[in-house]
Amino acid sequence: QVQLAESGGDSVQVGGSLKLSCRASGSTYRACMAWFRQAPGKEREGVASIDGEEIGRTRYAESVKGRFTITLDNAKQTLYLQMNGLTPADTALYYCAAKRGICWLPSLSESAYDSWGLGTQVTVSS
Repeated sequence: QVQLAESGGDSVQVGGSLKLSCRASGSTYRACMAWFRQAPGKEREGVASIDGEEIGRTRYAESVKGRFTITLDNAKQTLYLQMNGLTPADTALYYCAAKRGICWLPSLSESAYDSWGLGTQVTVSS
């Protein structure tokens, strides 16, 4: 497992942007990494995922395609989520997740990951 620490959450207005960061305690090169979110009263959902070895391989939830971008800086061992065009529906606690090993397919399923951060809060107001 790997230790993960998210940062960058904030309160923004509709249409605003935020960039979340997730610092990992070890190498992110051979790993699947992802962002999840959980809104009050709802289940946690996968937002975006990436293959640490082939960072061009990404996957997005339909609700964020075209607005969110996941990137990974292996040299800094840091995962990012650039969020643009934010709406109140994006309000949630955002979690970083990781699974060491060959990333056969970037997944948006919780069961694919065994390391989790504590989350960072994103609040979007109108």
